[in-house]
Amino acid sequence: MNFNINSTFLYLIAVCVILFVLVQSVFFLVRAYRRGKQIGIKAEVLKKTIVSTAVFTIAPAISILLGVVTLSKFLGIPLPWIRMSVIGAITYELPAATSTANALGISLSEAITDPKIYSAIAWVMTLGILPSIVLPPILMKKIQGGMIKIKNKDSRWGDIFMTAMFLGMISAFLGMVFADVRSGIKGFIPIFVLLVSAAIMGICGILIKKFHMKWLETYALSISMIGAMIFAVLITPLIV
Repeated sequence: MNFNINSTFLYLIAVCVILFVLVQSVFFLVRAYRRGKQIGIKAEVLKKTIVSTAVFTIAPAISILLGVVTLSKFLGIPLPWIRMSVIGAITYELPAATSTANALGISLSEAITDPKIYSAIAWVMTLGILPSIVLPPILMKKIQGGMIKIKNKDSRWGDIFMTAMFLGMISAFLGMVFADVRSGIKGFIPIFVLLVSAAIMGICGILIKKFHMKWLETYALSISMIGAMIFAVLITPLIV
């Protein structure tokens, strides 16, 4: 029996997980709505908040959809559908899959047919994200307390510290960006995409600061991701 990354069994698992996520979301939405009414928030305000929040999720949802499309090329639809619906971070899922594939000496340019390789990638994706589930409840209170102390002493240094943490997180992925620069012009594709993404984010920053388009703050990251992905799709066939 041949292994199929889009088998009915995997789709059934994916549907069960997605239904659980949806039921959980509706459950907490209803509880939050009822609690809001109990503490005196008007129904109109609650409904407006729900609608505005739903609208703000559209752009991130597009990014997640693009993530599913990207991963589905070699992992099929069910596994990326589950992963992106629960985690929702292509910046983690793709590096995890790529690192595992490189360690196993396989290419991700085509669908995986070996169940052992598929299982290995799925396990790395799952185990690699566990620290972010286990550690926050343990360490978050201490981390937040330390950050508040820094900001209370000097708000400027507090902002610098937060920026440094963010840049440190981003720099962890730069190894993948520069990994293939020695392979010729095609190795510079990730760098070109990175620069385009940064340029789009810069334009969004200018629009927010100079033209007071505050609503763009919610969508800037998603817009830069989508723009960079579109650019990658257009430039790759021209170079490779």
